[in-house]
Amino acid sequence: MPITYEPIATNTLGSATATVTFSSISGSYTDLVVVIDGTTASTFTQLQMRINGDTGTTYSTTYLWGTGSAAVSDRDSNISGAMNPGFLGTGQGNNTFHIQNYSNTTTYKTVLARSSVPGNRVAATVNLWRSTAAITEIRFNLISAENFASGSTFTLYGIKSA
Repeated sequence: MPITYEPIATNTLGSATATVTFSSISGSYTDLVVVIDGTTASTFTQLQMRINGDTGTTYSTTYLWGTGSAAVSDRDSNISGAMNPGFLGTGQGNNTFHIQNYSNTTTYKTVLARSSVPGNRVAATVNLWRSTAAITEIRFNLISAENFASGSTFTLYGIKSA
């Protein structure tokens, strides 16, 4: 069964921006993929992802990351306000988020993420949003209260099984 990535929306920042939001997301796909290619002013900062405006303690993250000289694994449960699925820095960082069964209204939502910040770290995370609501909005910001740099690109894809 072939799988098709269909571009839904792309936002290339014309100026430094604190928050990027995809809203009014259609429920007509099986999964979503978000790709972020961007930079920040600091060497390393963590991304936050909020779903449907939920600011409760409904998020959990399990992560592995390495720097080339150290490796870390950990888990954060009952995170308040947003999950922490990725990283950015001064080098052109890349983050890919695969949001599974996002429109299903009977299961919690899983987000698998891969992240790399050149010269700093690579990471893989498994994130959980403990809600059965269909995802209609995804918001990204940086945990350090910094801005995403001008030129950073955010692309949302829908995945359809044919």
